[in-house]
Amino acid sequence: MCGIVGYIGKREASPFLIEGLSKLEYRGYDSAGIAVINNGELKVSKCKGRLANLEDRIKNDPVKGTLGIGHTRWATHGEPSDVNSHPHTNTNGTISVVHNGIIENYLSIKEWLIKKGYEFYTETDTEVIPNLVDYYYKGDILEAVMKAVSKMEGSYAIGVVTTEEPDKLVAVRKDSPLIVGLGQDEYYIASDIPAVLNHTRDVYFLNDKEFVLLTREGVKILSQDGEEIKKEVYHVTWNADAAEKGGYEHFMLKEIHEQPKALRDTMTSRIIPGKPIQLDDITITSEQIKNIKRIYIIACGTAYHAGVVGKYAIEKLARIPVEIEVASEFRYRDPIIDESTLLIAVSQSGETADTLAALRLAKQKGARVIAITNVVGSSISREADDVLYTWAGPEIAVASTKAYTTQLIAMYIIALFFAQNKGTLSNEEIEEIKREMLTLPEKTEEVLKTKDVVQKFASKNYMHKDMFFLGRGLDYAVAMEGSLKLKEISYIHSEAYAAGELKHGTIALIEPGTAVIALATQEDIYDKMVSNIREVTTRGAKVLGFAFEGHTEIEKTVDLARYIPKTLPILAPVLSVVPLQLLAYYMATIKGCDVDKPRNLAKSVTVE
Repeated sequence: MCGIVGYIGKREASPFLIEGLSKLEYRGYDSAGIAVINNGELKVSKCKGRLANLEDRIKNDPVKGTLGIGHTRWATHGEPSDVNSHPHTNTNGTISVVHNGIIENYLSIKEWLIKKGYEFYTETDTEVIPNLVDYYYKGDILEAVMKAVSKMEGSYAIGVVTTEEPDKLVAVRKDSPLIVGLGQDEYYIASDIPAVLNHTRDVYFLNDKEFVLLTREGVKILSQDGEEIKKEVYHVTWNADAAEKGGYEHFMLKEIHEQPKALRDTMTSRIIPGKPIQLDDITITSEQIKNIKRIYIIACGTAYHAGVVGKYAIEKLARIPVEIEVASEFRYRDPIIDESTLLIAVSQSGETADTLAALRLAKQKGARVIAITNVVGSSISREADDVLYTWAGPEIAVASTKAYTTQLIAMYIIALFFAQNKGTLSNEEIEEIKREMLTLPEKTEEVLKTKDVVQKFASKNYMHKDMFFLGRGLDYAVAMEGSLKLKEISYIHSEAYAAGELKHGTIALIEPGTAVIALATQEDIYDKMVSNIREVTTRGAKVLGFAFEGHTEIEKTVDLARYIPKTLPILAPVLSVVPLQLLAYYMATIKGCDVDKPRNLAKSVTVE
């Protein structure tokens, strides 16, 4: 949700803080601020709006000092405003805090602190933190933070500085991501690697309830009991320019075009013709797979839509019952879980709060957990029994694209791995699917080269307030993702429907001129889907239809047809979603929307 950074060293802190925050705006961008300590004085500069507003303010009123913290916000408590922006300070102005997460018991803490004489000026939950730290401060800022955190409930990644100890930066995390960057006589904290990548490639990943004390001499990591922890340094191998636009107008467009490479990378070493499926360090055995009676796929948003495809693939290929669940609902319905249950947790960031909570519930009840994530060292990857990484590279745009298609590849790999171990498919059948999977990057490149039909449809339909996406089987799963993309970045209301359900009420919404996107890639129900398309065109809908190359008869029932390279129907979602991503992109850009930072949204949802 929010992004935090911190710096201690010998250079001016402000330039790094601003630069680091610019790499984290995908996590929140309704306000920003920094706090820097210089000569025993704390100076805070913060304001509502994009980071550029803060930069302008600092140009006119520089913030000097070699120790500082910064924050870019996605509001949860209190509307975006100058006063509600982070960093927040204690009543006396000696302690400053940046915070990502939610303090669930902040009201009771706030009432207690008010009785102790503390004053509050904002609507945020975060303001209790510096005041609570102040209450416990007796000359040791680390000890005070430890005591304050023990009283807080919720999720948090926190950075703390104080004028009383101007050579220390203290940080801690619980359920929200935080890394420590290791430089030459300078050290950093950040919510994500891109914030520090121009300065260091060596980082520590903090685990829950781990504290870090940064000084100009080094870094010390401690447990909540105060015991020092030795950690392995993680060396980042991808380039800093992977998190830059690289000549594209928007990150989203860049990431759409990066999908062929991301697909190849995710299949590398895992899908090899003539060799068994390889799942990195996954240790689940053939016997354990055969004993699985039920699989839950747990995810949110776009990852949930990947899970819908995963359910279809695992059930069809491995013949294991699969339930796909929205993570935020899963743990509140007392799900049936035991030792014969496998839970697959899907999260781009690996920090999604609801998915992480579902994972922990499943483990408590004895289930085995496999994580699918894009972030090495993330909470979900560390807490799962096994992890399958999607090698998509950094995804900066809030609306997910390459993370989704690589999650699909991960689902197919797991489904084939299970089928291989259970013997539900012959070697010939597995090899056919593998061969076709290896052609997907090239076929995705073909899809990207022919975007004129999508642009044409967008230019004629961007003014619509409502749109509908239709599909059957796997096409319905893709329709849901296409609809979400359109909603996220263009603010056009759209809904996805299983086309066979039209006559059960939905068709009442169709009137002359209604814009409809129809997917018809599932050959066993192709004729039925064409009939469903006729039902809406008969009532005046304007339809953009998608089908495999060679199925030109669809042109008789749609206003515009778009063809994708032919592949196995089970793999069609990887290709058919790409033009829907482009459609959402073009709709949004024509309307003048901020494609990479859509309103009210953030990249990583680390609170419920």
